Amino acid sequence: MGARITMRDVAEAVGVSPMTVSRAFREDRAVSVETRNRIRQAADRLGYVYDSSATAFRTQKSGFVAVTLPSLNNANFAETYRGLSNAIEGSGMQLLLGATNYRVEKEEDLVRQLLARNPEALVMTGGHHTEATRDLVAARGIPVIEMWDLPDAPLGHAVGFSNADAMGRVVGHLATKGCRQLAFVGTTDGTDSRGSERLRGARITAERLGLPVIRCLDAGPAPVSMRHGAELVERLAGELAAYDALICVSDPVAFGVLSACRRLGMAVPGDIALTGFGAFEVSAVSDPRITTVSVEARRIGEEVARLLDALFAGEAVPQQVEVETKLVPGETT
Repeated sequence: MGARITMRDVAEAVGVSPMTVSRAFREDRAVSVETRNRIRQAADRLGYVYDSSATAFRTQKSGFVAVTLPSLNNANFAETYRGLSNAIEGSGMQLLLGATNYRVEKEEDLVRQLLARNPEALVMTGGHHTEATRDLVAARGIPVIEMWDLPDAPLGHAVGFSNADAMGRVVGHLATKGCRQLAFVGTTDGTDSRGSERLRGARITAERLGLPVIRCLDAGPAPVSMRHGAELVERLAGELAAYDALICVSDPVAFGVLSACRRLGMAVPGDIALTGFGAFEVSAVSDPRITTVSVEARRIGEEVARLLDALFAGEAVPQQVEVETKLVPGETT
C-alpha cells in the first residue's frame, strides 16, 4: 500500500502552497478559477480527497444546507429540489436532504438530527411545525427558509404561494362552468397541511360565490396517491351522482379518479367534472387532459437558492417571496 497522498503533494504537483490548495477546496475567491481547476485536476490525478472536517471544526461552518421534503417520490418536490440543487452548484455548498413523510412529528426528529450536524441554513417544506421544532430552530439562530407556503408567522423567510388562494381559483373556474355541488378529494386526518389549506381556500371561495359547503371525501392518509383516488371512486361510485365536480388535492389523485370513472362508464366531464393541482406531467398527457393549477415547482427551488445566497452575503432580503400560480384549464371541466 502506497503512502497516503497529502495536501502538500497536491501543492507540489501544481507549484503552489498548501494554503492555496486549502483555499481552492474551500471555494475561496482569492484563488483564481484557473488555479482552482488545476488544483482539482491534480488532486483527481493523485487520488487526493479533501477532508473538510478540520475546517468545519475550526470555522464552525459545515458547508451544507439541510433540506426537508415531505416525500422523495413526489415529482413536484423533486423538481423543487432539482431547482435548488442546480442553482447552488458551484457555490461550495452541499445539500443534506431528509424526508418527513408528511408527518410533523417525524419532521421534528429529522430537524433535531440535521441541526446536530451544524448546517449553515435550514430549508423546510411548509409552514406547519410542532412547537418543539419551532423552538429548536429559533434556538439555533441560522437562516431558515420555509417553502411551498407563505405562513402567517414564518420561522425566518418563506418562498411559496397561498395554497388557499390557488385552490380558490379552481372553484371560481368550476362555478363559471355551472358546477355548484362540489366535493374535495383528499385526506381528513390533518397530516397534509398544504392539502388542508387547499380545502380551506375552496370552501372560502364557495361561500363567497353562494355555493353549497364543499364536503371532503377522505381518500386515505397522506400522501394520497393515484391508487387512493381510484379506490375512493370505486368505493363511493353510487354517491358521486350527487356532485357536479370533484376537486382533487393533486394531479396524481385526479388521474386515479379519472381512470376509475372511465372504468365505471362515467363520462368526464359529461357526468362529473374533475380538477387536480400541481400541473404534474400526468395532467397534460391524460385523456382527457386534467384541469389543474401550475405552481412552478422548479422556480421555488431556484428562488430559495437566491435567497440563501443573499442571506449568506449579509444582504437585506424580503421576508417572503411569492411565486406565481395559475389555473391551467384542461378537458375535464
